[in-house]
Amino acid sequence: MESGQANSGVEKMSMQLMIPLLPCIQSRACVCGEEKMSLPPPSSFHYLSQRPQNYTPSLKLVNPMPKAFKALAFAPDSESGRLKNEVEENLHIRRKKLAVFVSGGGSNFKSLHEASLQGRIHGEVSVVVTDKPGCGGSEYANEKGIPVVCFPRRSSLPTALSPFDLITRLREFQVDFLLLAGFLKLVPVELVQAYPRSILNIHPSLLPSFGGKGYYGLKVHKAVIASGARYSGPTIHFVDEHFDTGRILAQRVVPVLAKDTPEELAARVLHEEHQLYVEVVEALCEERIVWRNDGVPLIRIKGRQDEYW
Repeated sequence: MESGQANSGVEKMSMQLMIPLLPCIQSRACVCGEEKMSLPPPSSFHYLSQRPQNYTPSLKLVNPMPKAFKALAFAPDSESGRLKNEVEENLHIRRKKLAVFVSGGGSNFKSLHEASLQGRIHGEVSVVVTDKPGCGGSEYANEKGIPVVCFPRRSSLPTALSPFDLITRLREFQVDFLLLAGFLKLVPVELVQAYPRSILNIHPSLLPSFGGKGYYGLKVHKAVIASGARYSGPTIHFVDEHFDTGRILAQRVVPVLAKDTPEELAARVLHEEHQLYVEVVEALCEERIVWRNDGVPLIRIKGRQDEYW
């Protein structure tokens, strides 16, 4: 088959896949060459099949197509109803703004940011907060053009913000949720009160075990191995005024092997952290967190009103 015929076939198939989605995205701003334009209504797209054979379109979406849209385009009939519900839910939910708090390398922050760019998370990282301006997480933010603010203020960092100044700055960025990703400082009560049920932390053990002040990094995994525990894993919980005592939202379990070193266990847990945090923040931004009458938070399964995980 000649290359021109192959390209024509691919373009035709791509347009067939996109047609069911056009009513959902026709108002989305697009870029064609250097000029911004709006997509015409679906009824006018028939002209695309009549363009010259060697024509190469430069049409692209400003924002990446959300994961649910992509899934719907390729979904079998048995799944299309559920996925359609997901798409409709996302269309009515405002894209959230996130603040990520880091103290170290920021691997969880990086996984969250990448998921946001891919359209998996219905939100964007608007600002990074750190107590260590030279840490890997803050350097990554600088590379990606994400604003970085320092907190808390101390003698060695006099330009850092006070709790009230930080709240003011976060509100300037219109932040919806605060995500702690290896942030080692205690979150002050003023911040907890300003953002109720809106601050998450990830901890590298199955809370309430091996949590609290002093339990961070390899110290957690050394304590798990020394205890003889057969299982460990990350916990994501809402933040209160104390270390690691807020309501648990999600956990994932990994085995502790007989000859594990702290470093080996840490790597196994961290792999799960990257996946779990993205899944939880995805649910958070899609407003799928519900609270039981006894104050326990649950995550509703996407597209299913009465099922939780």
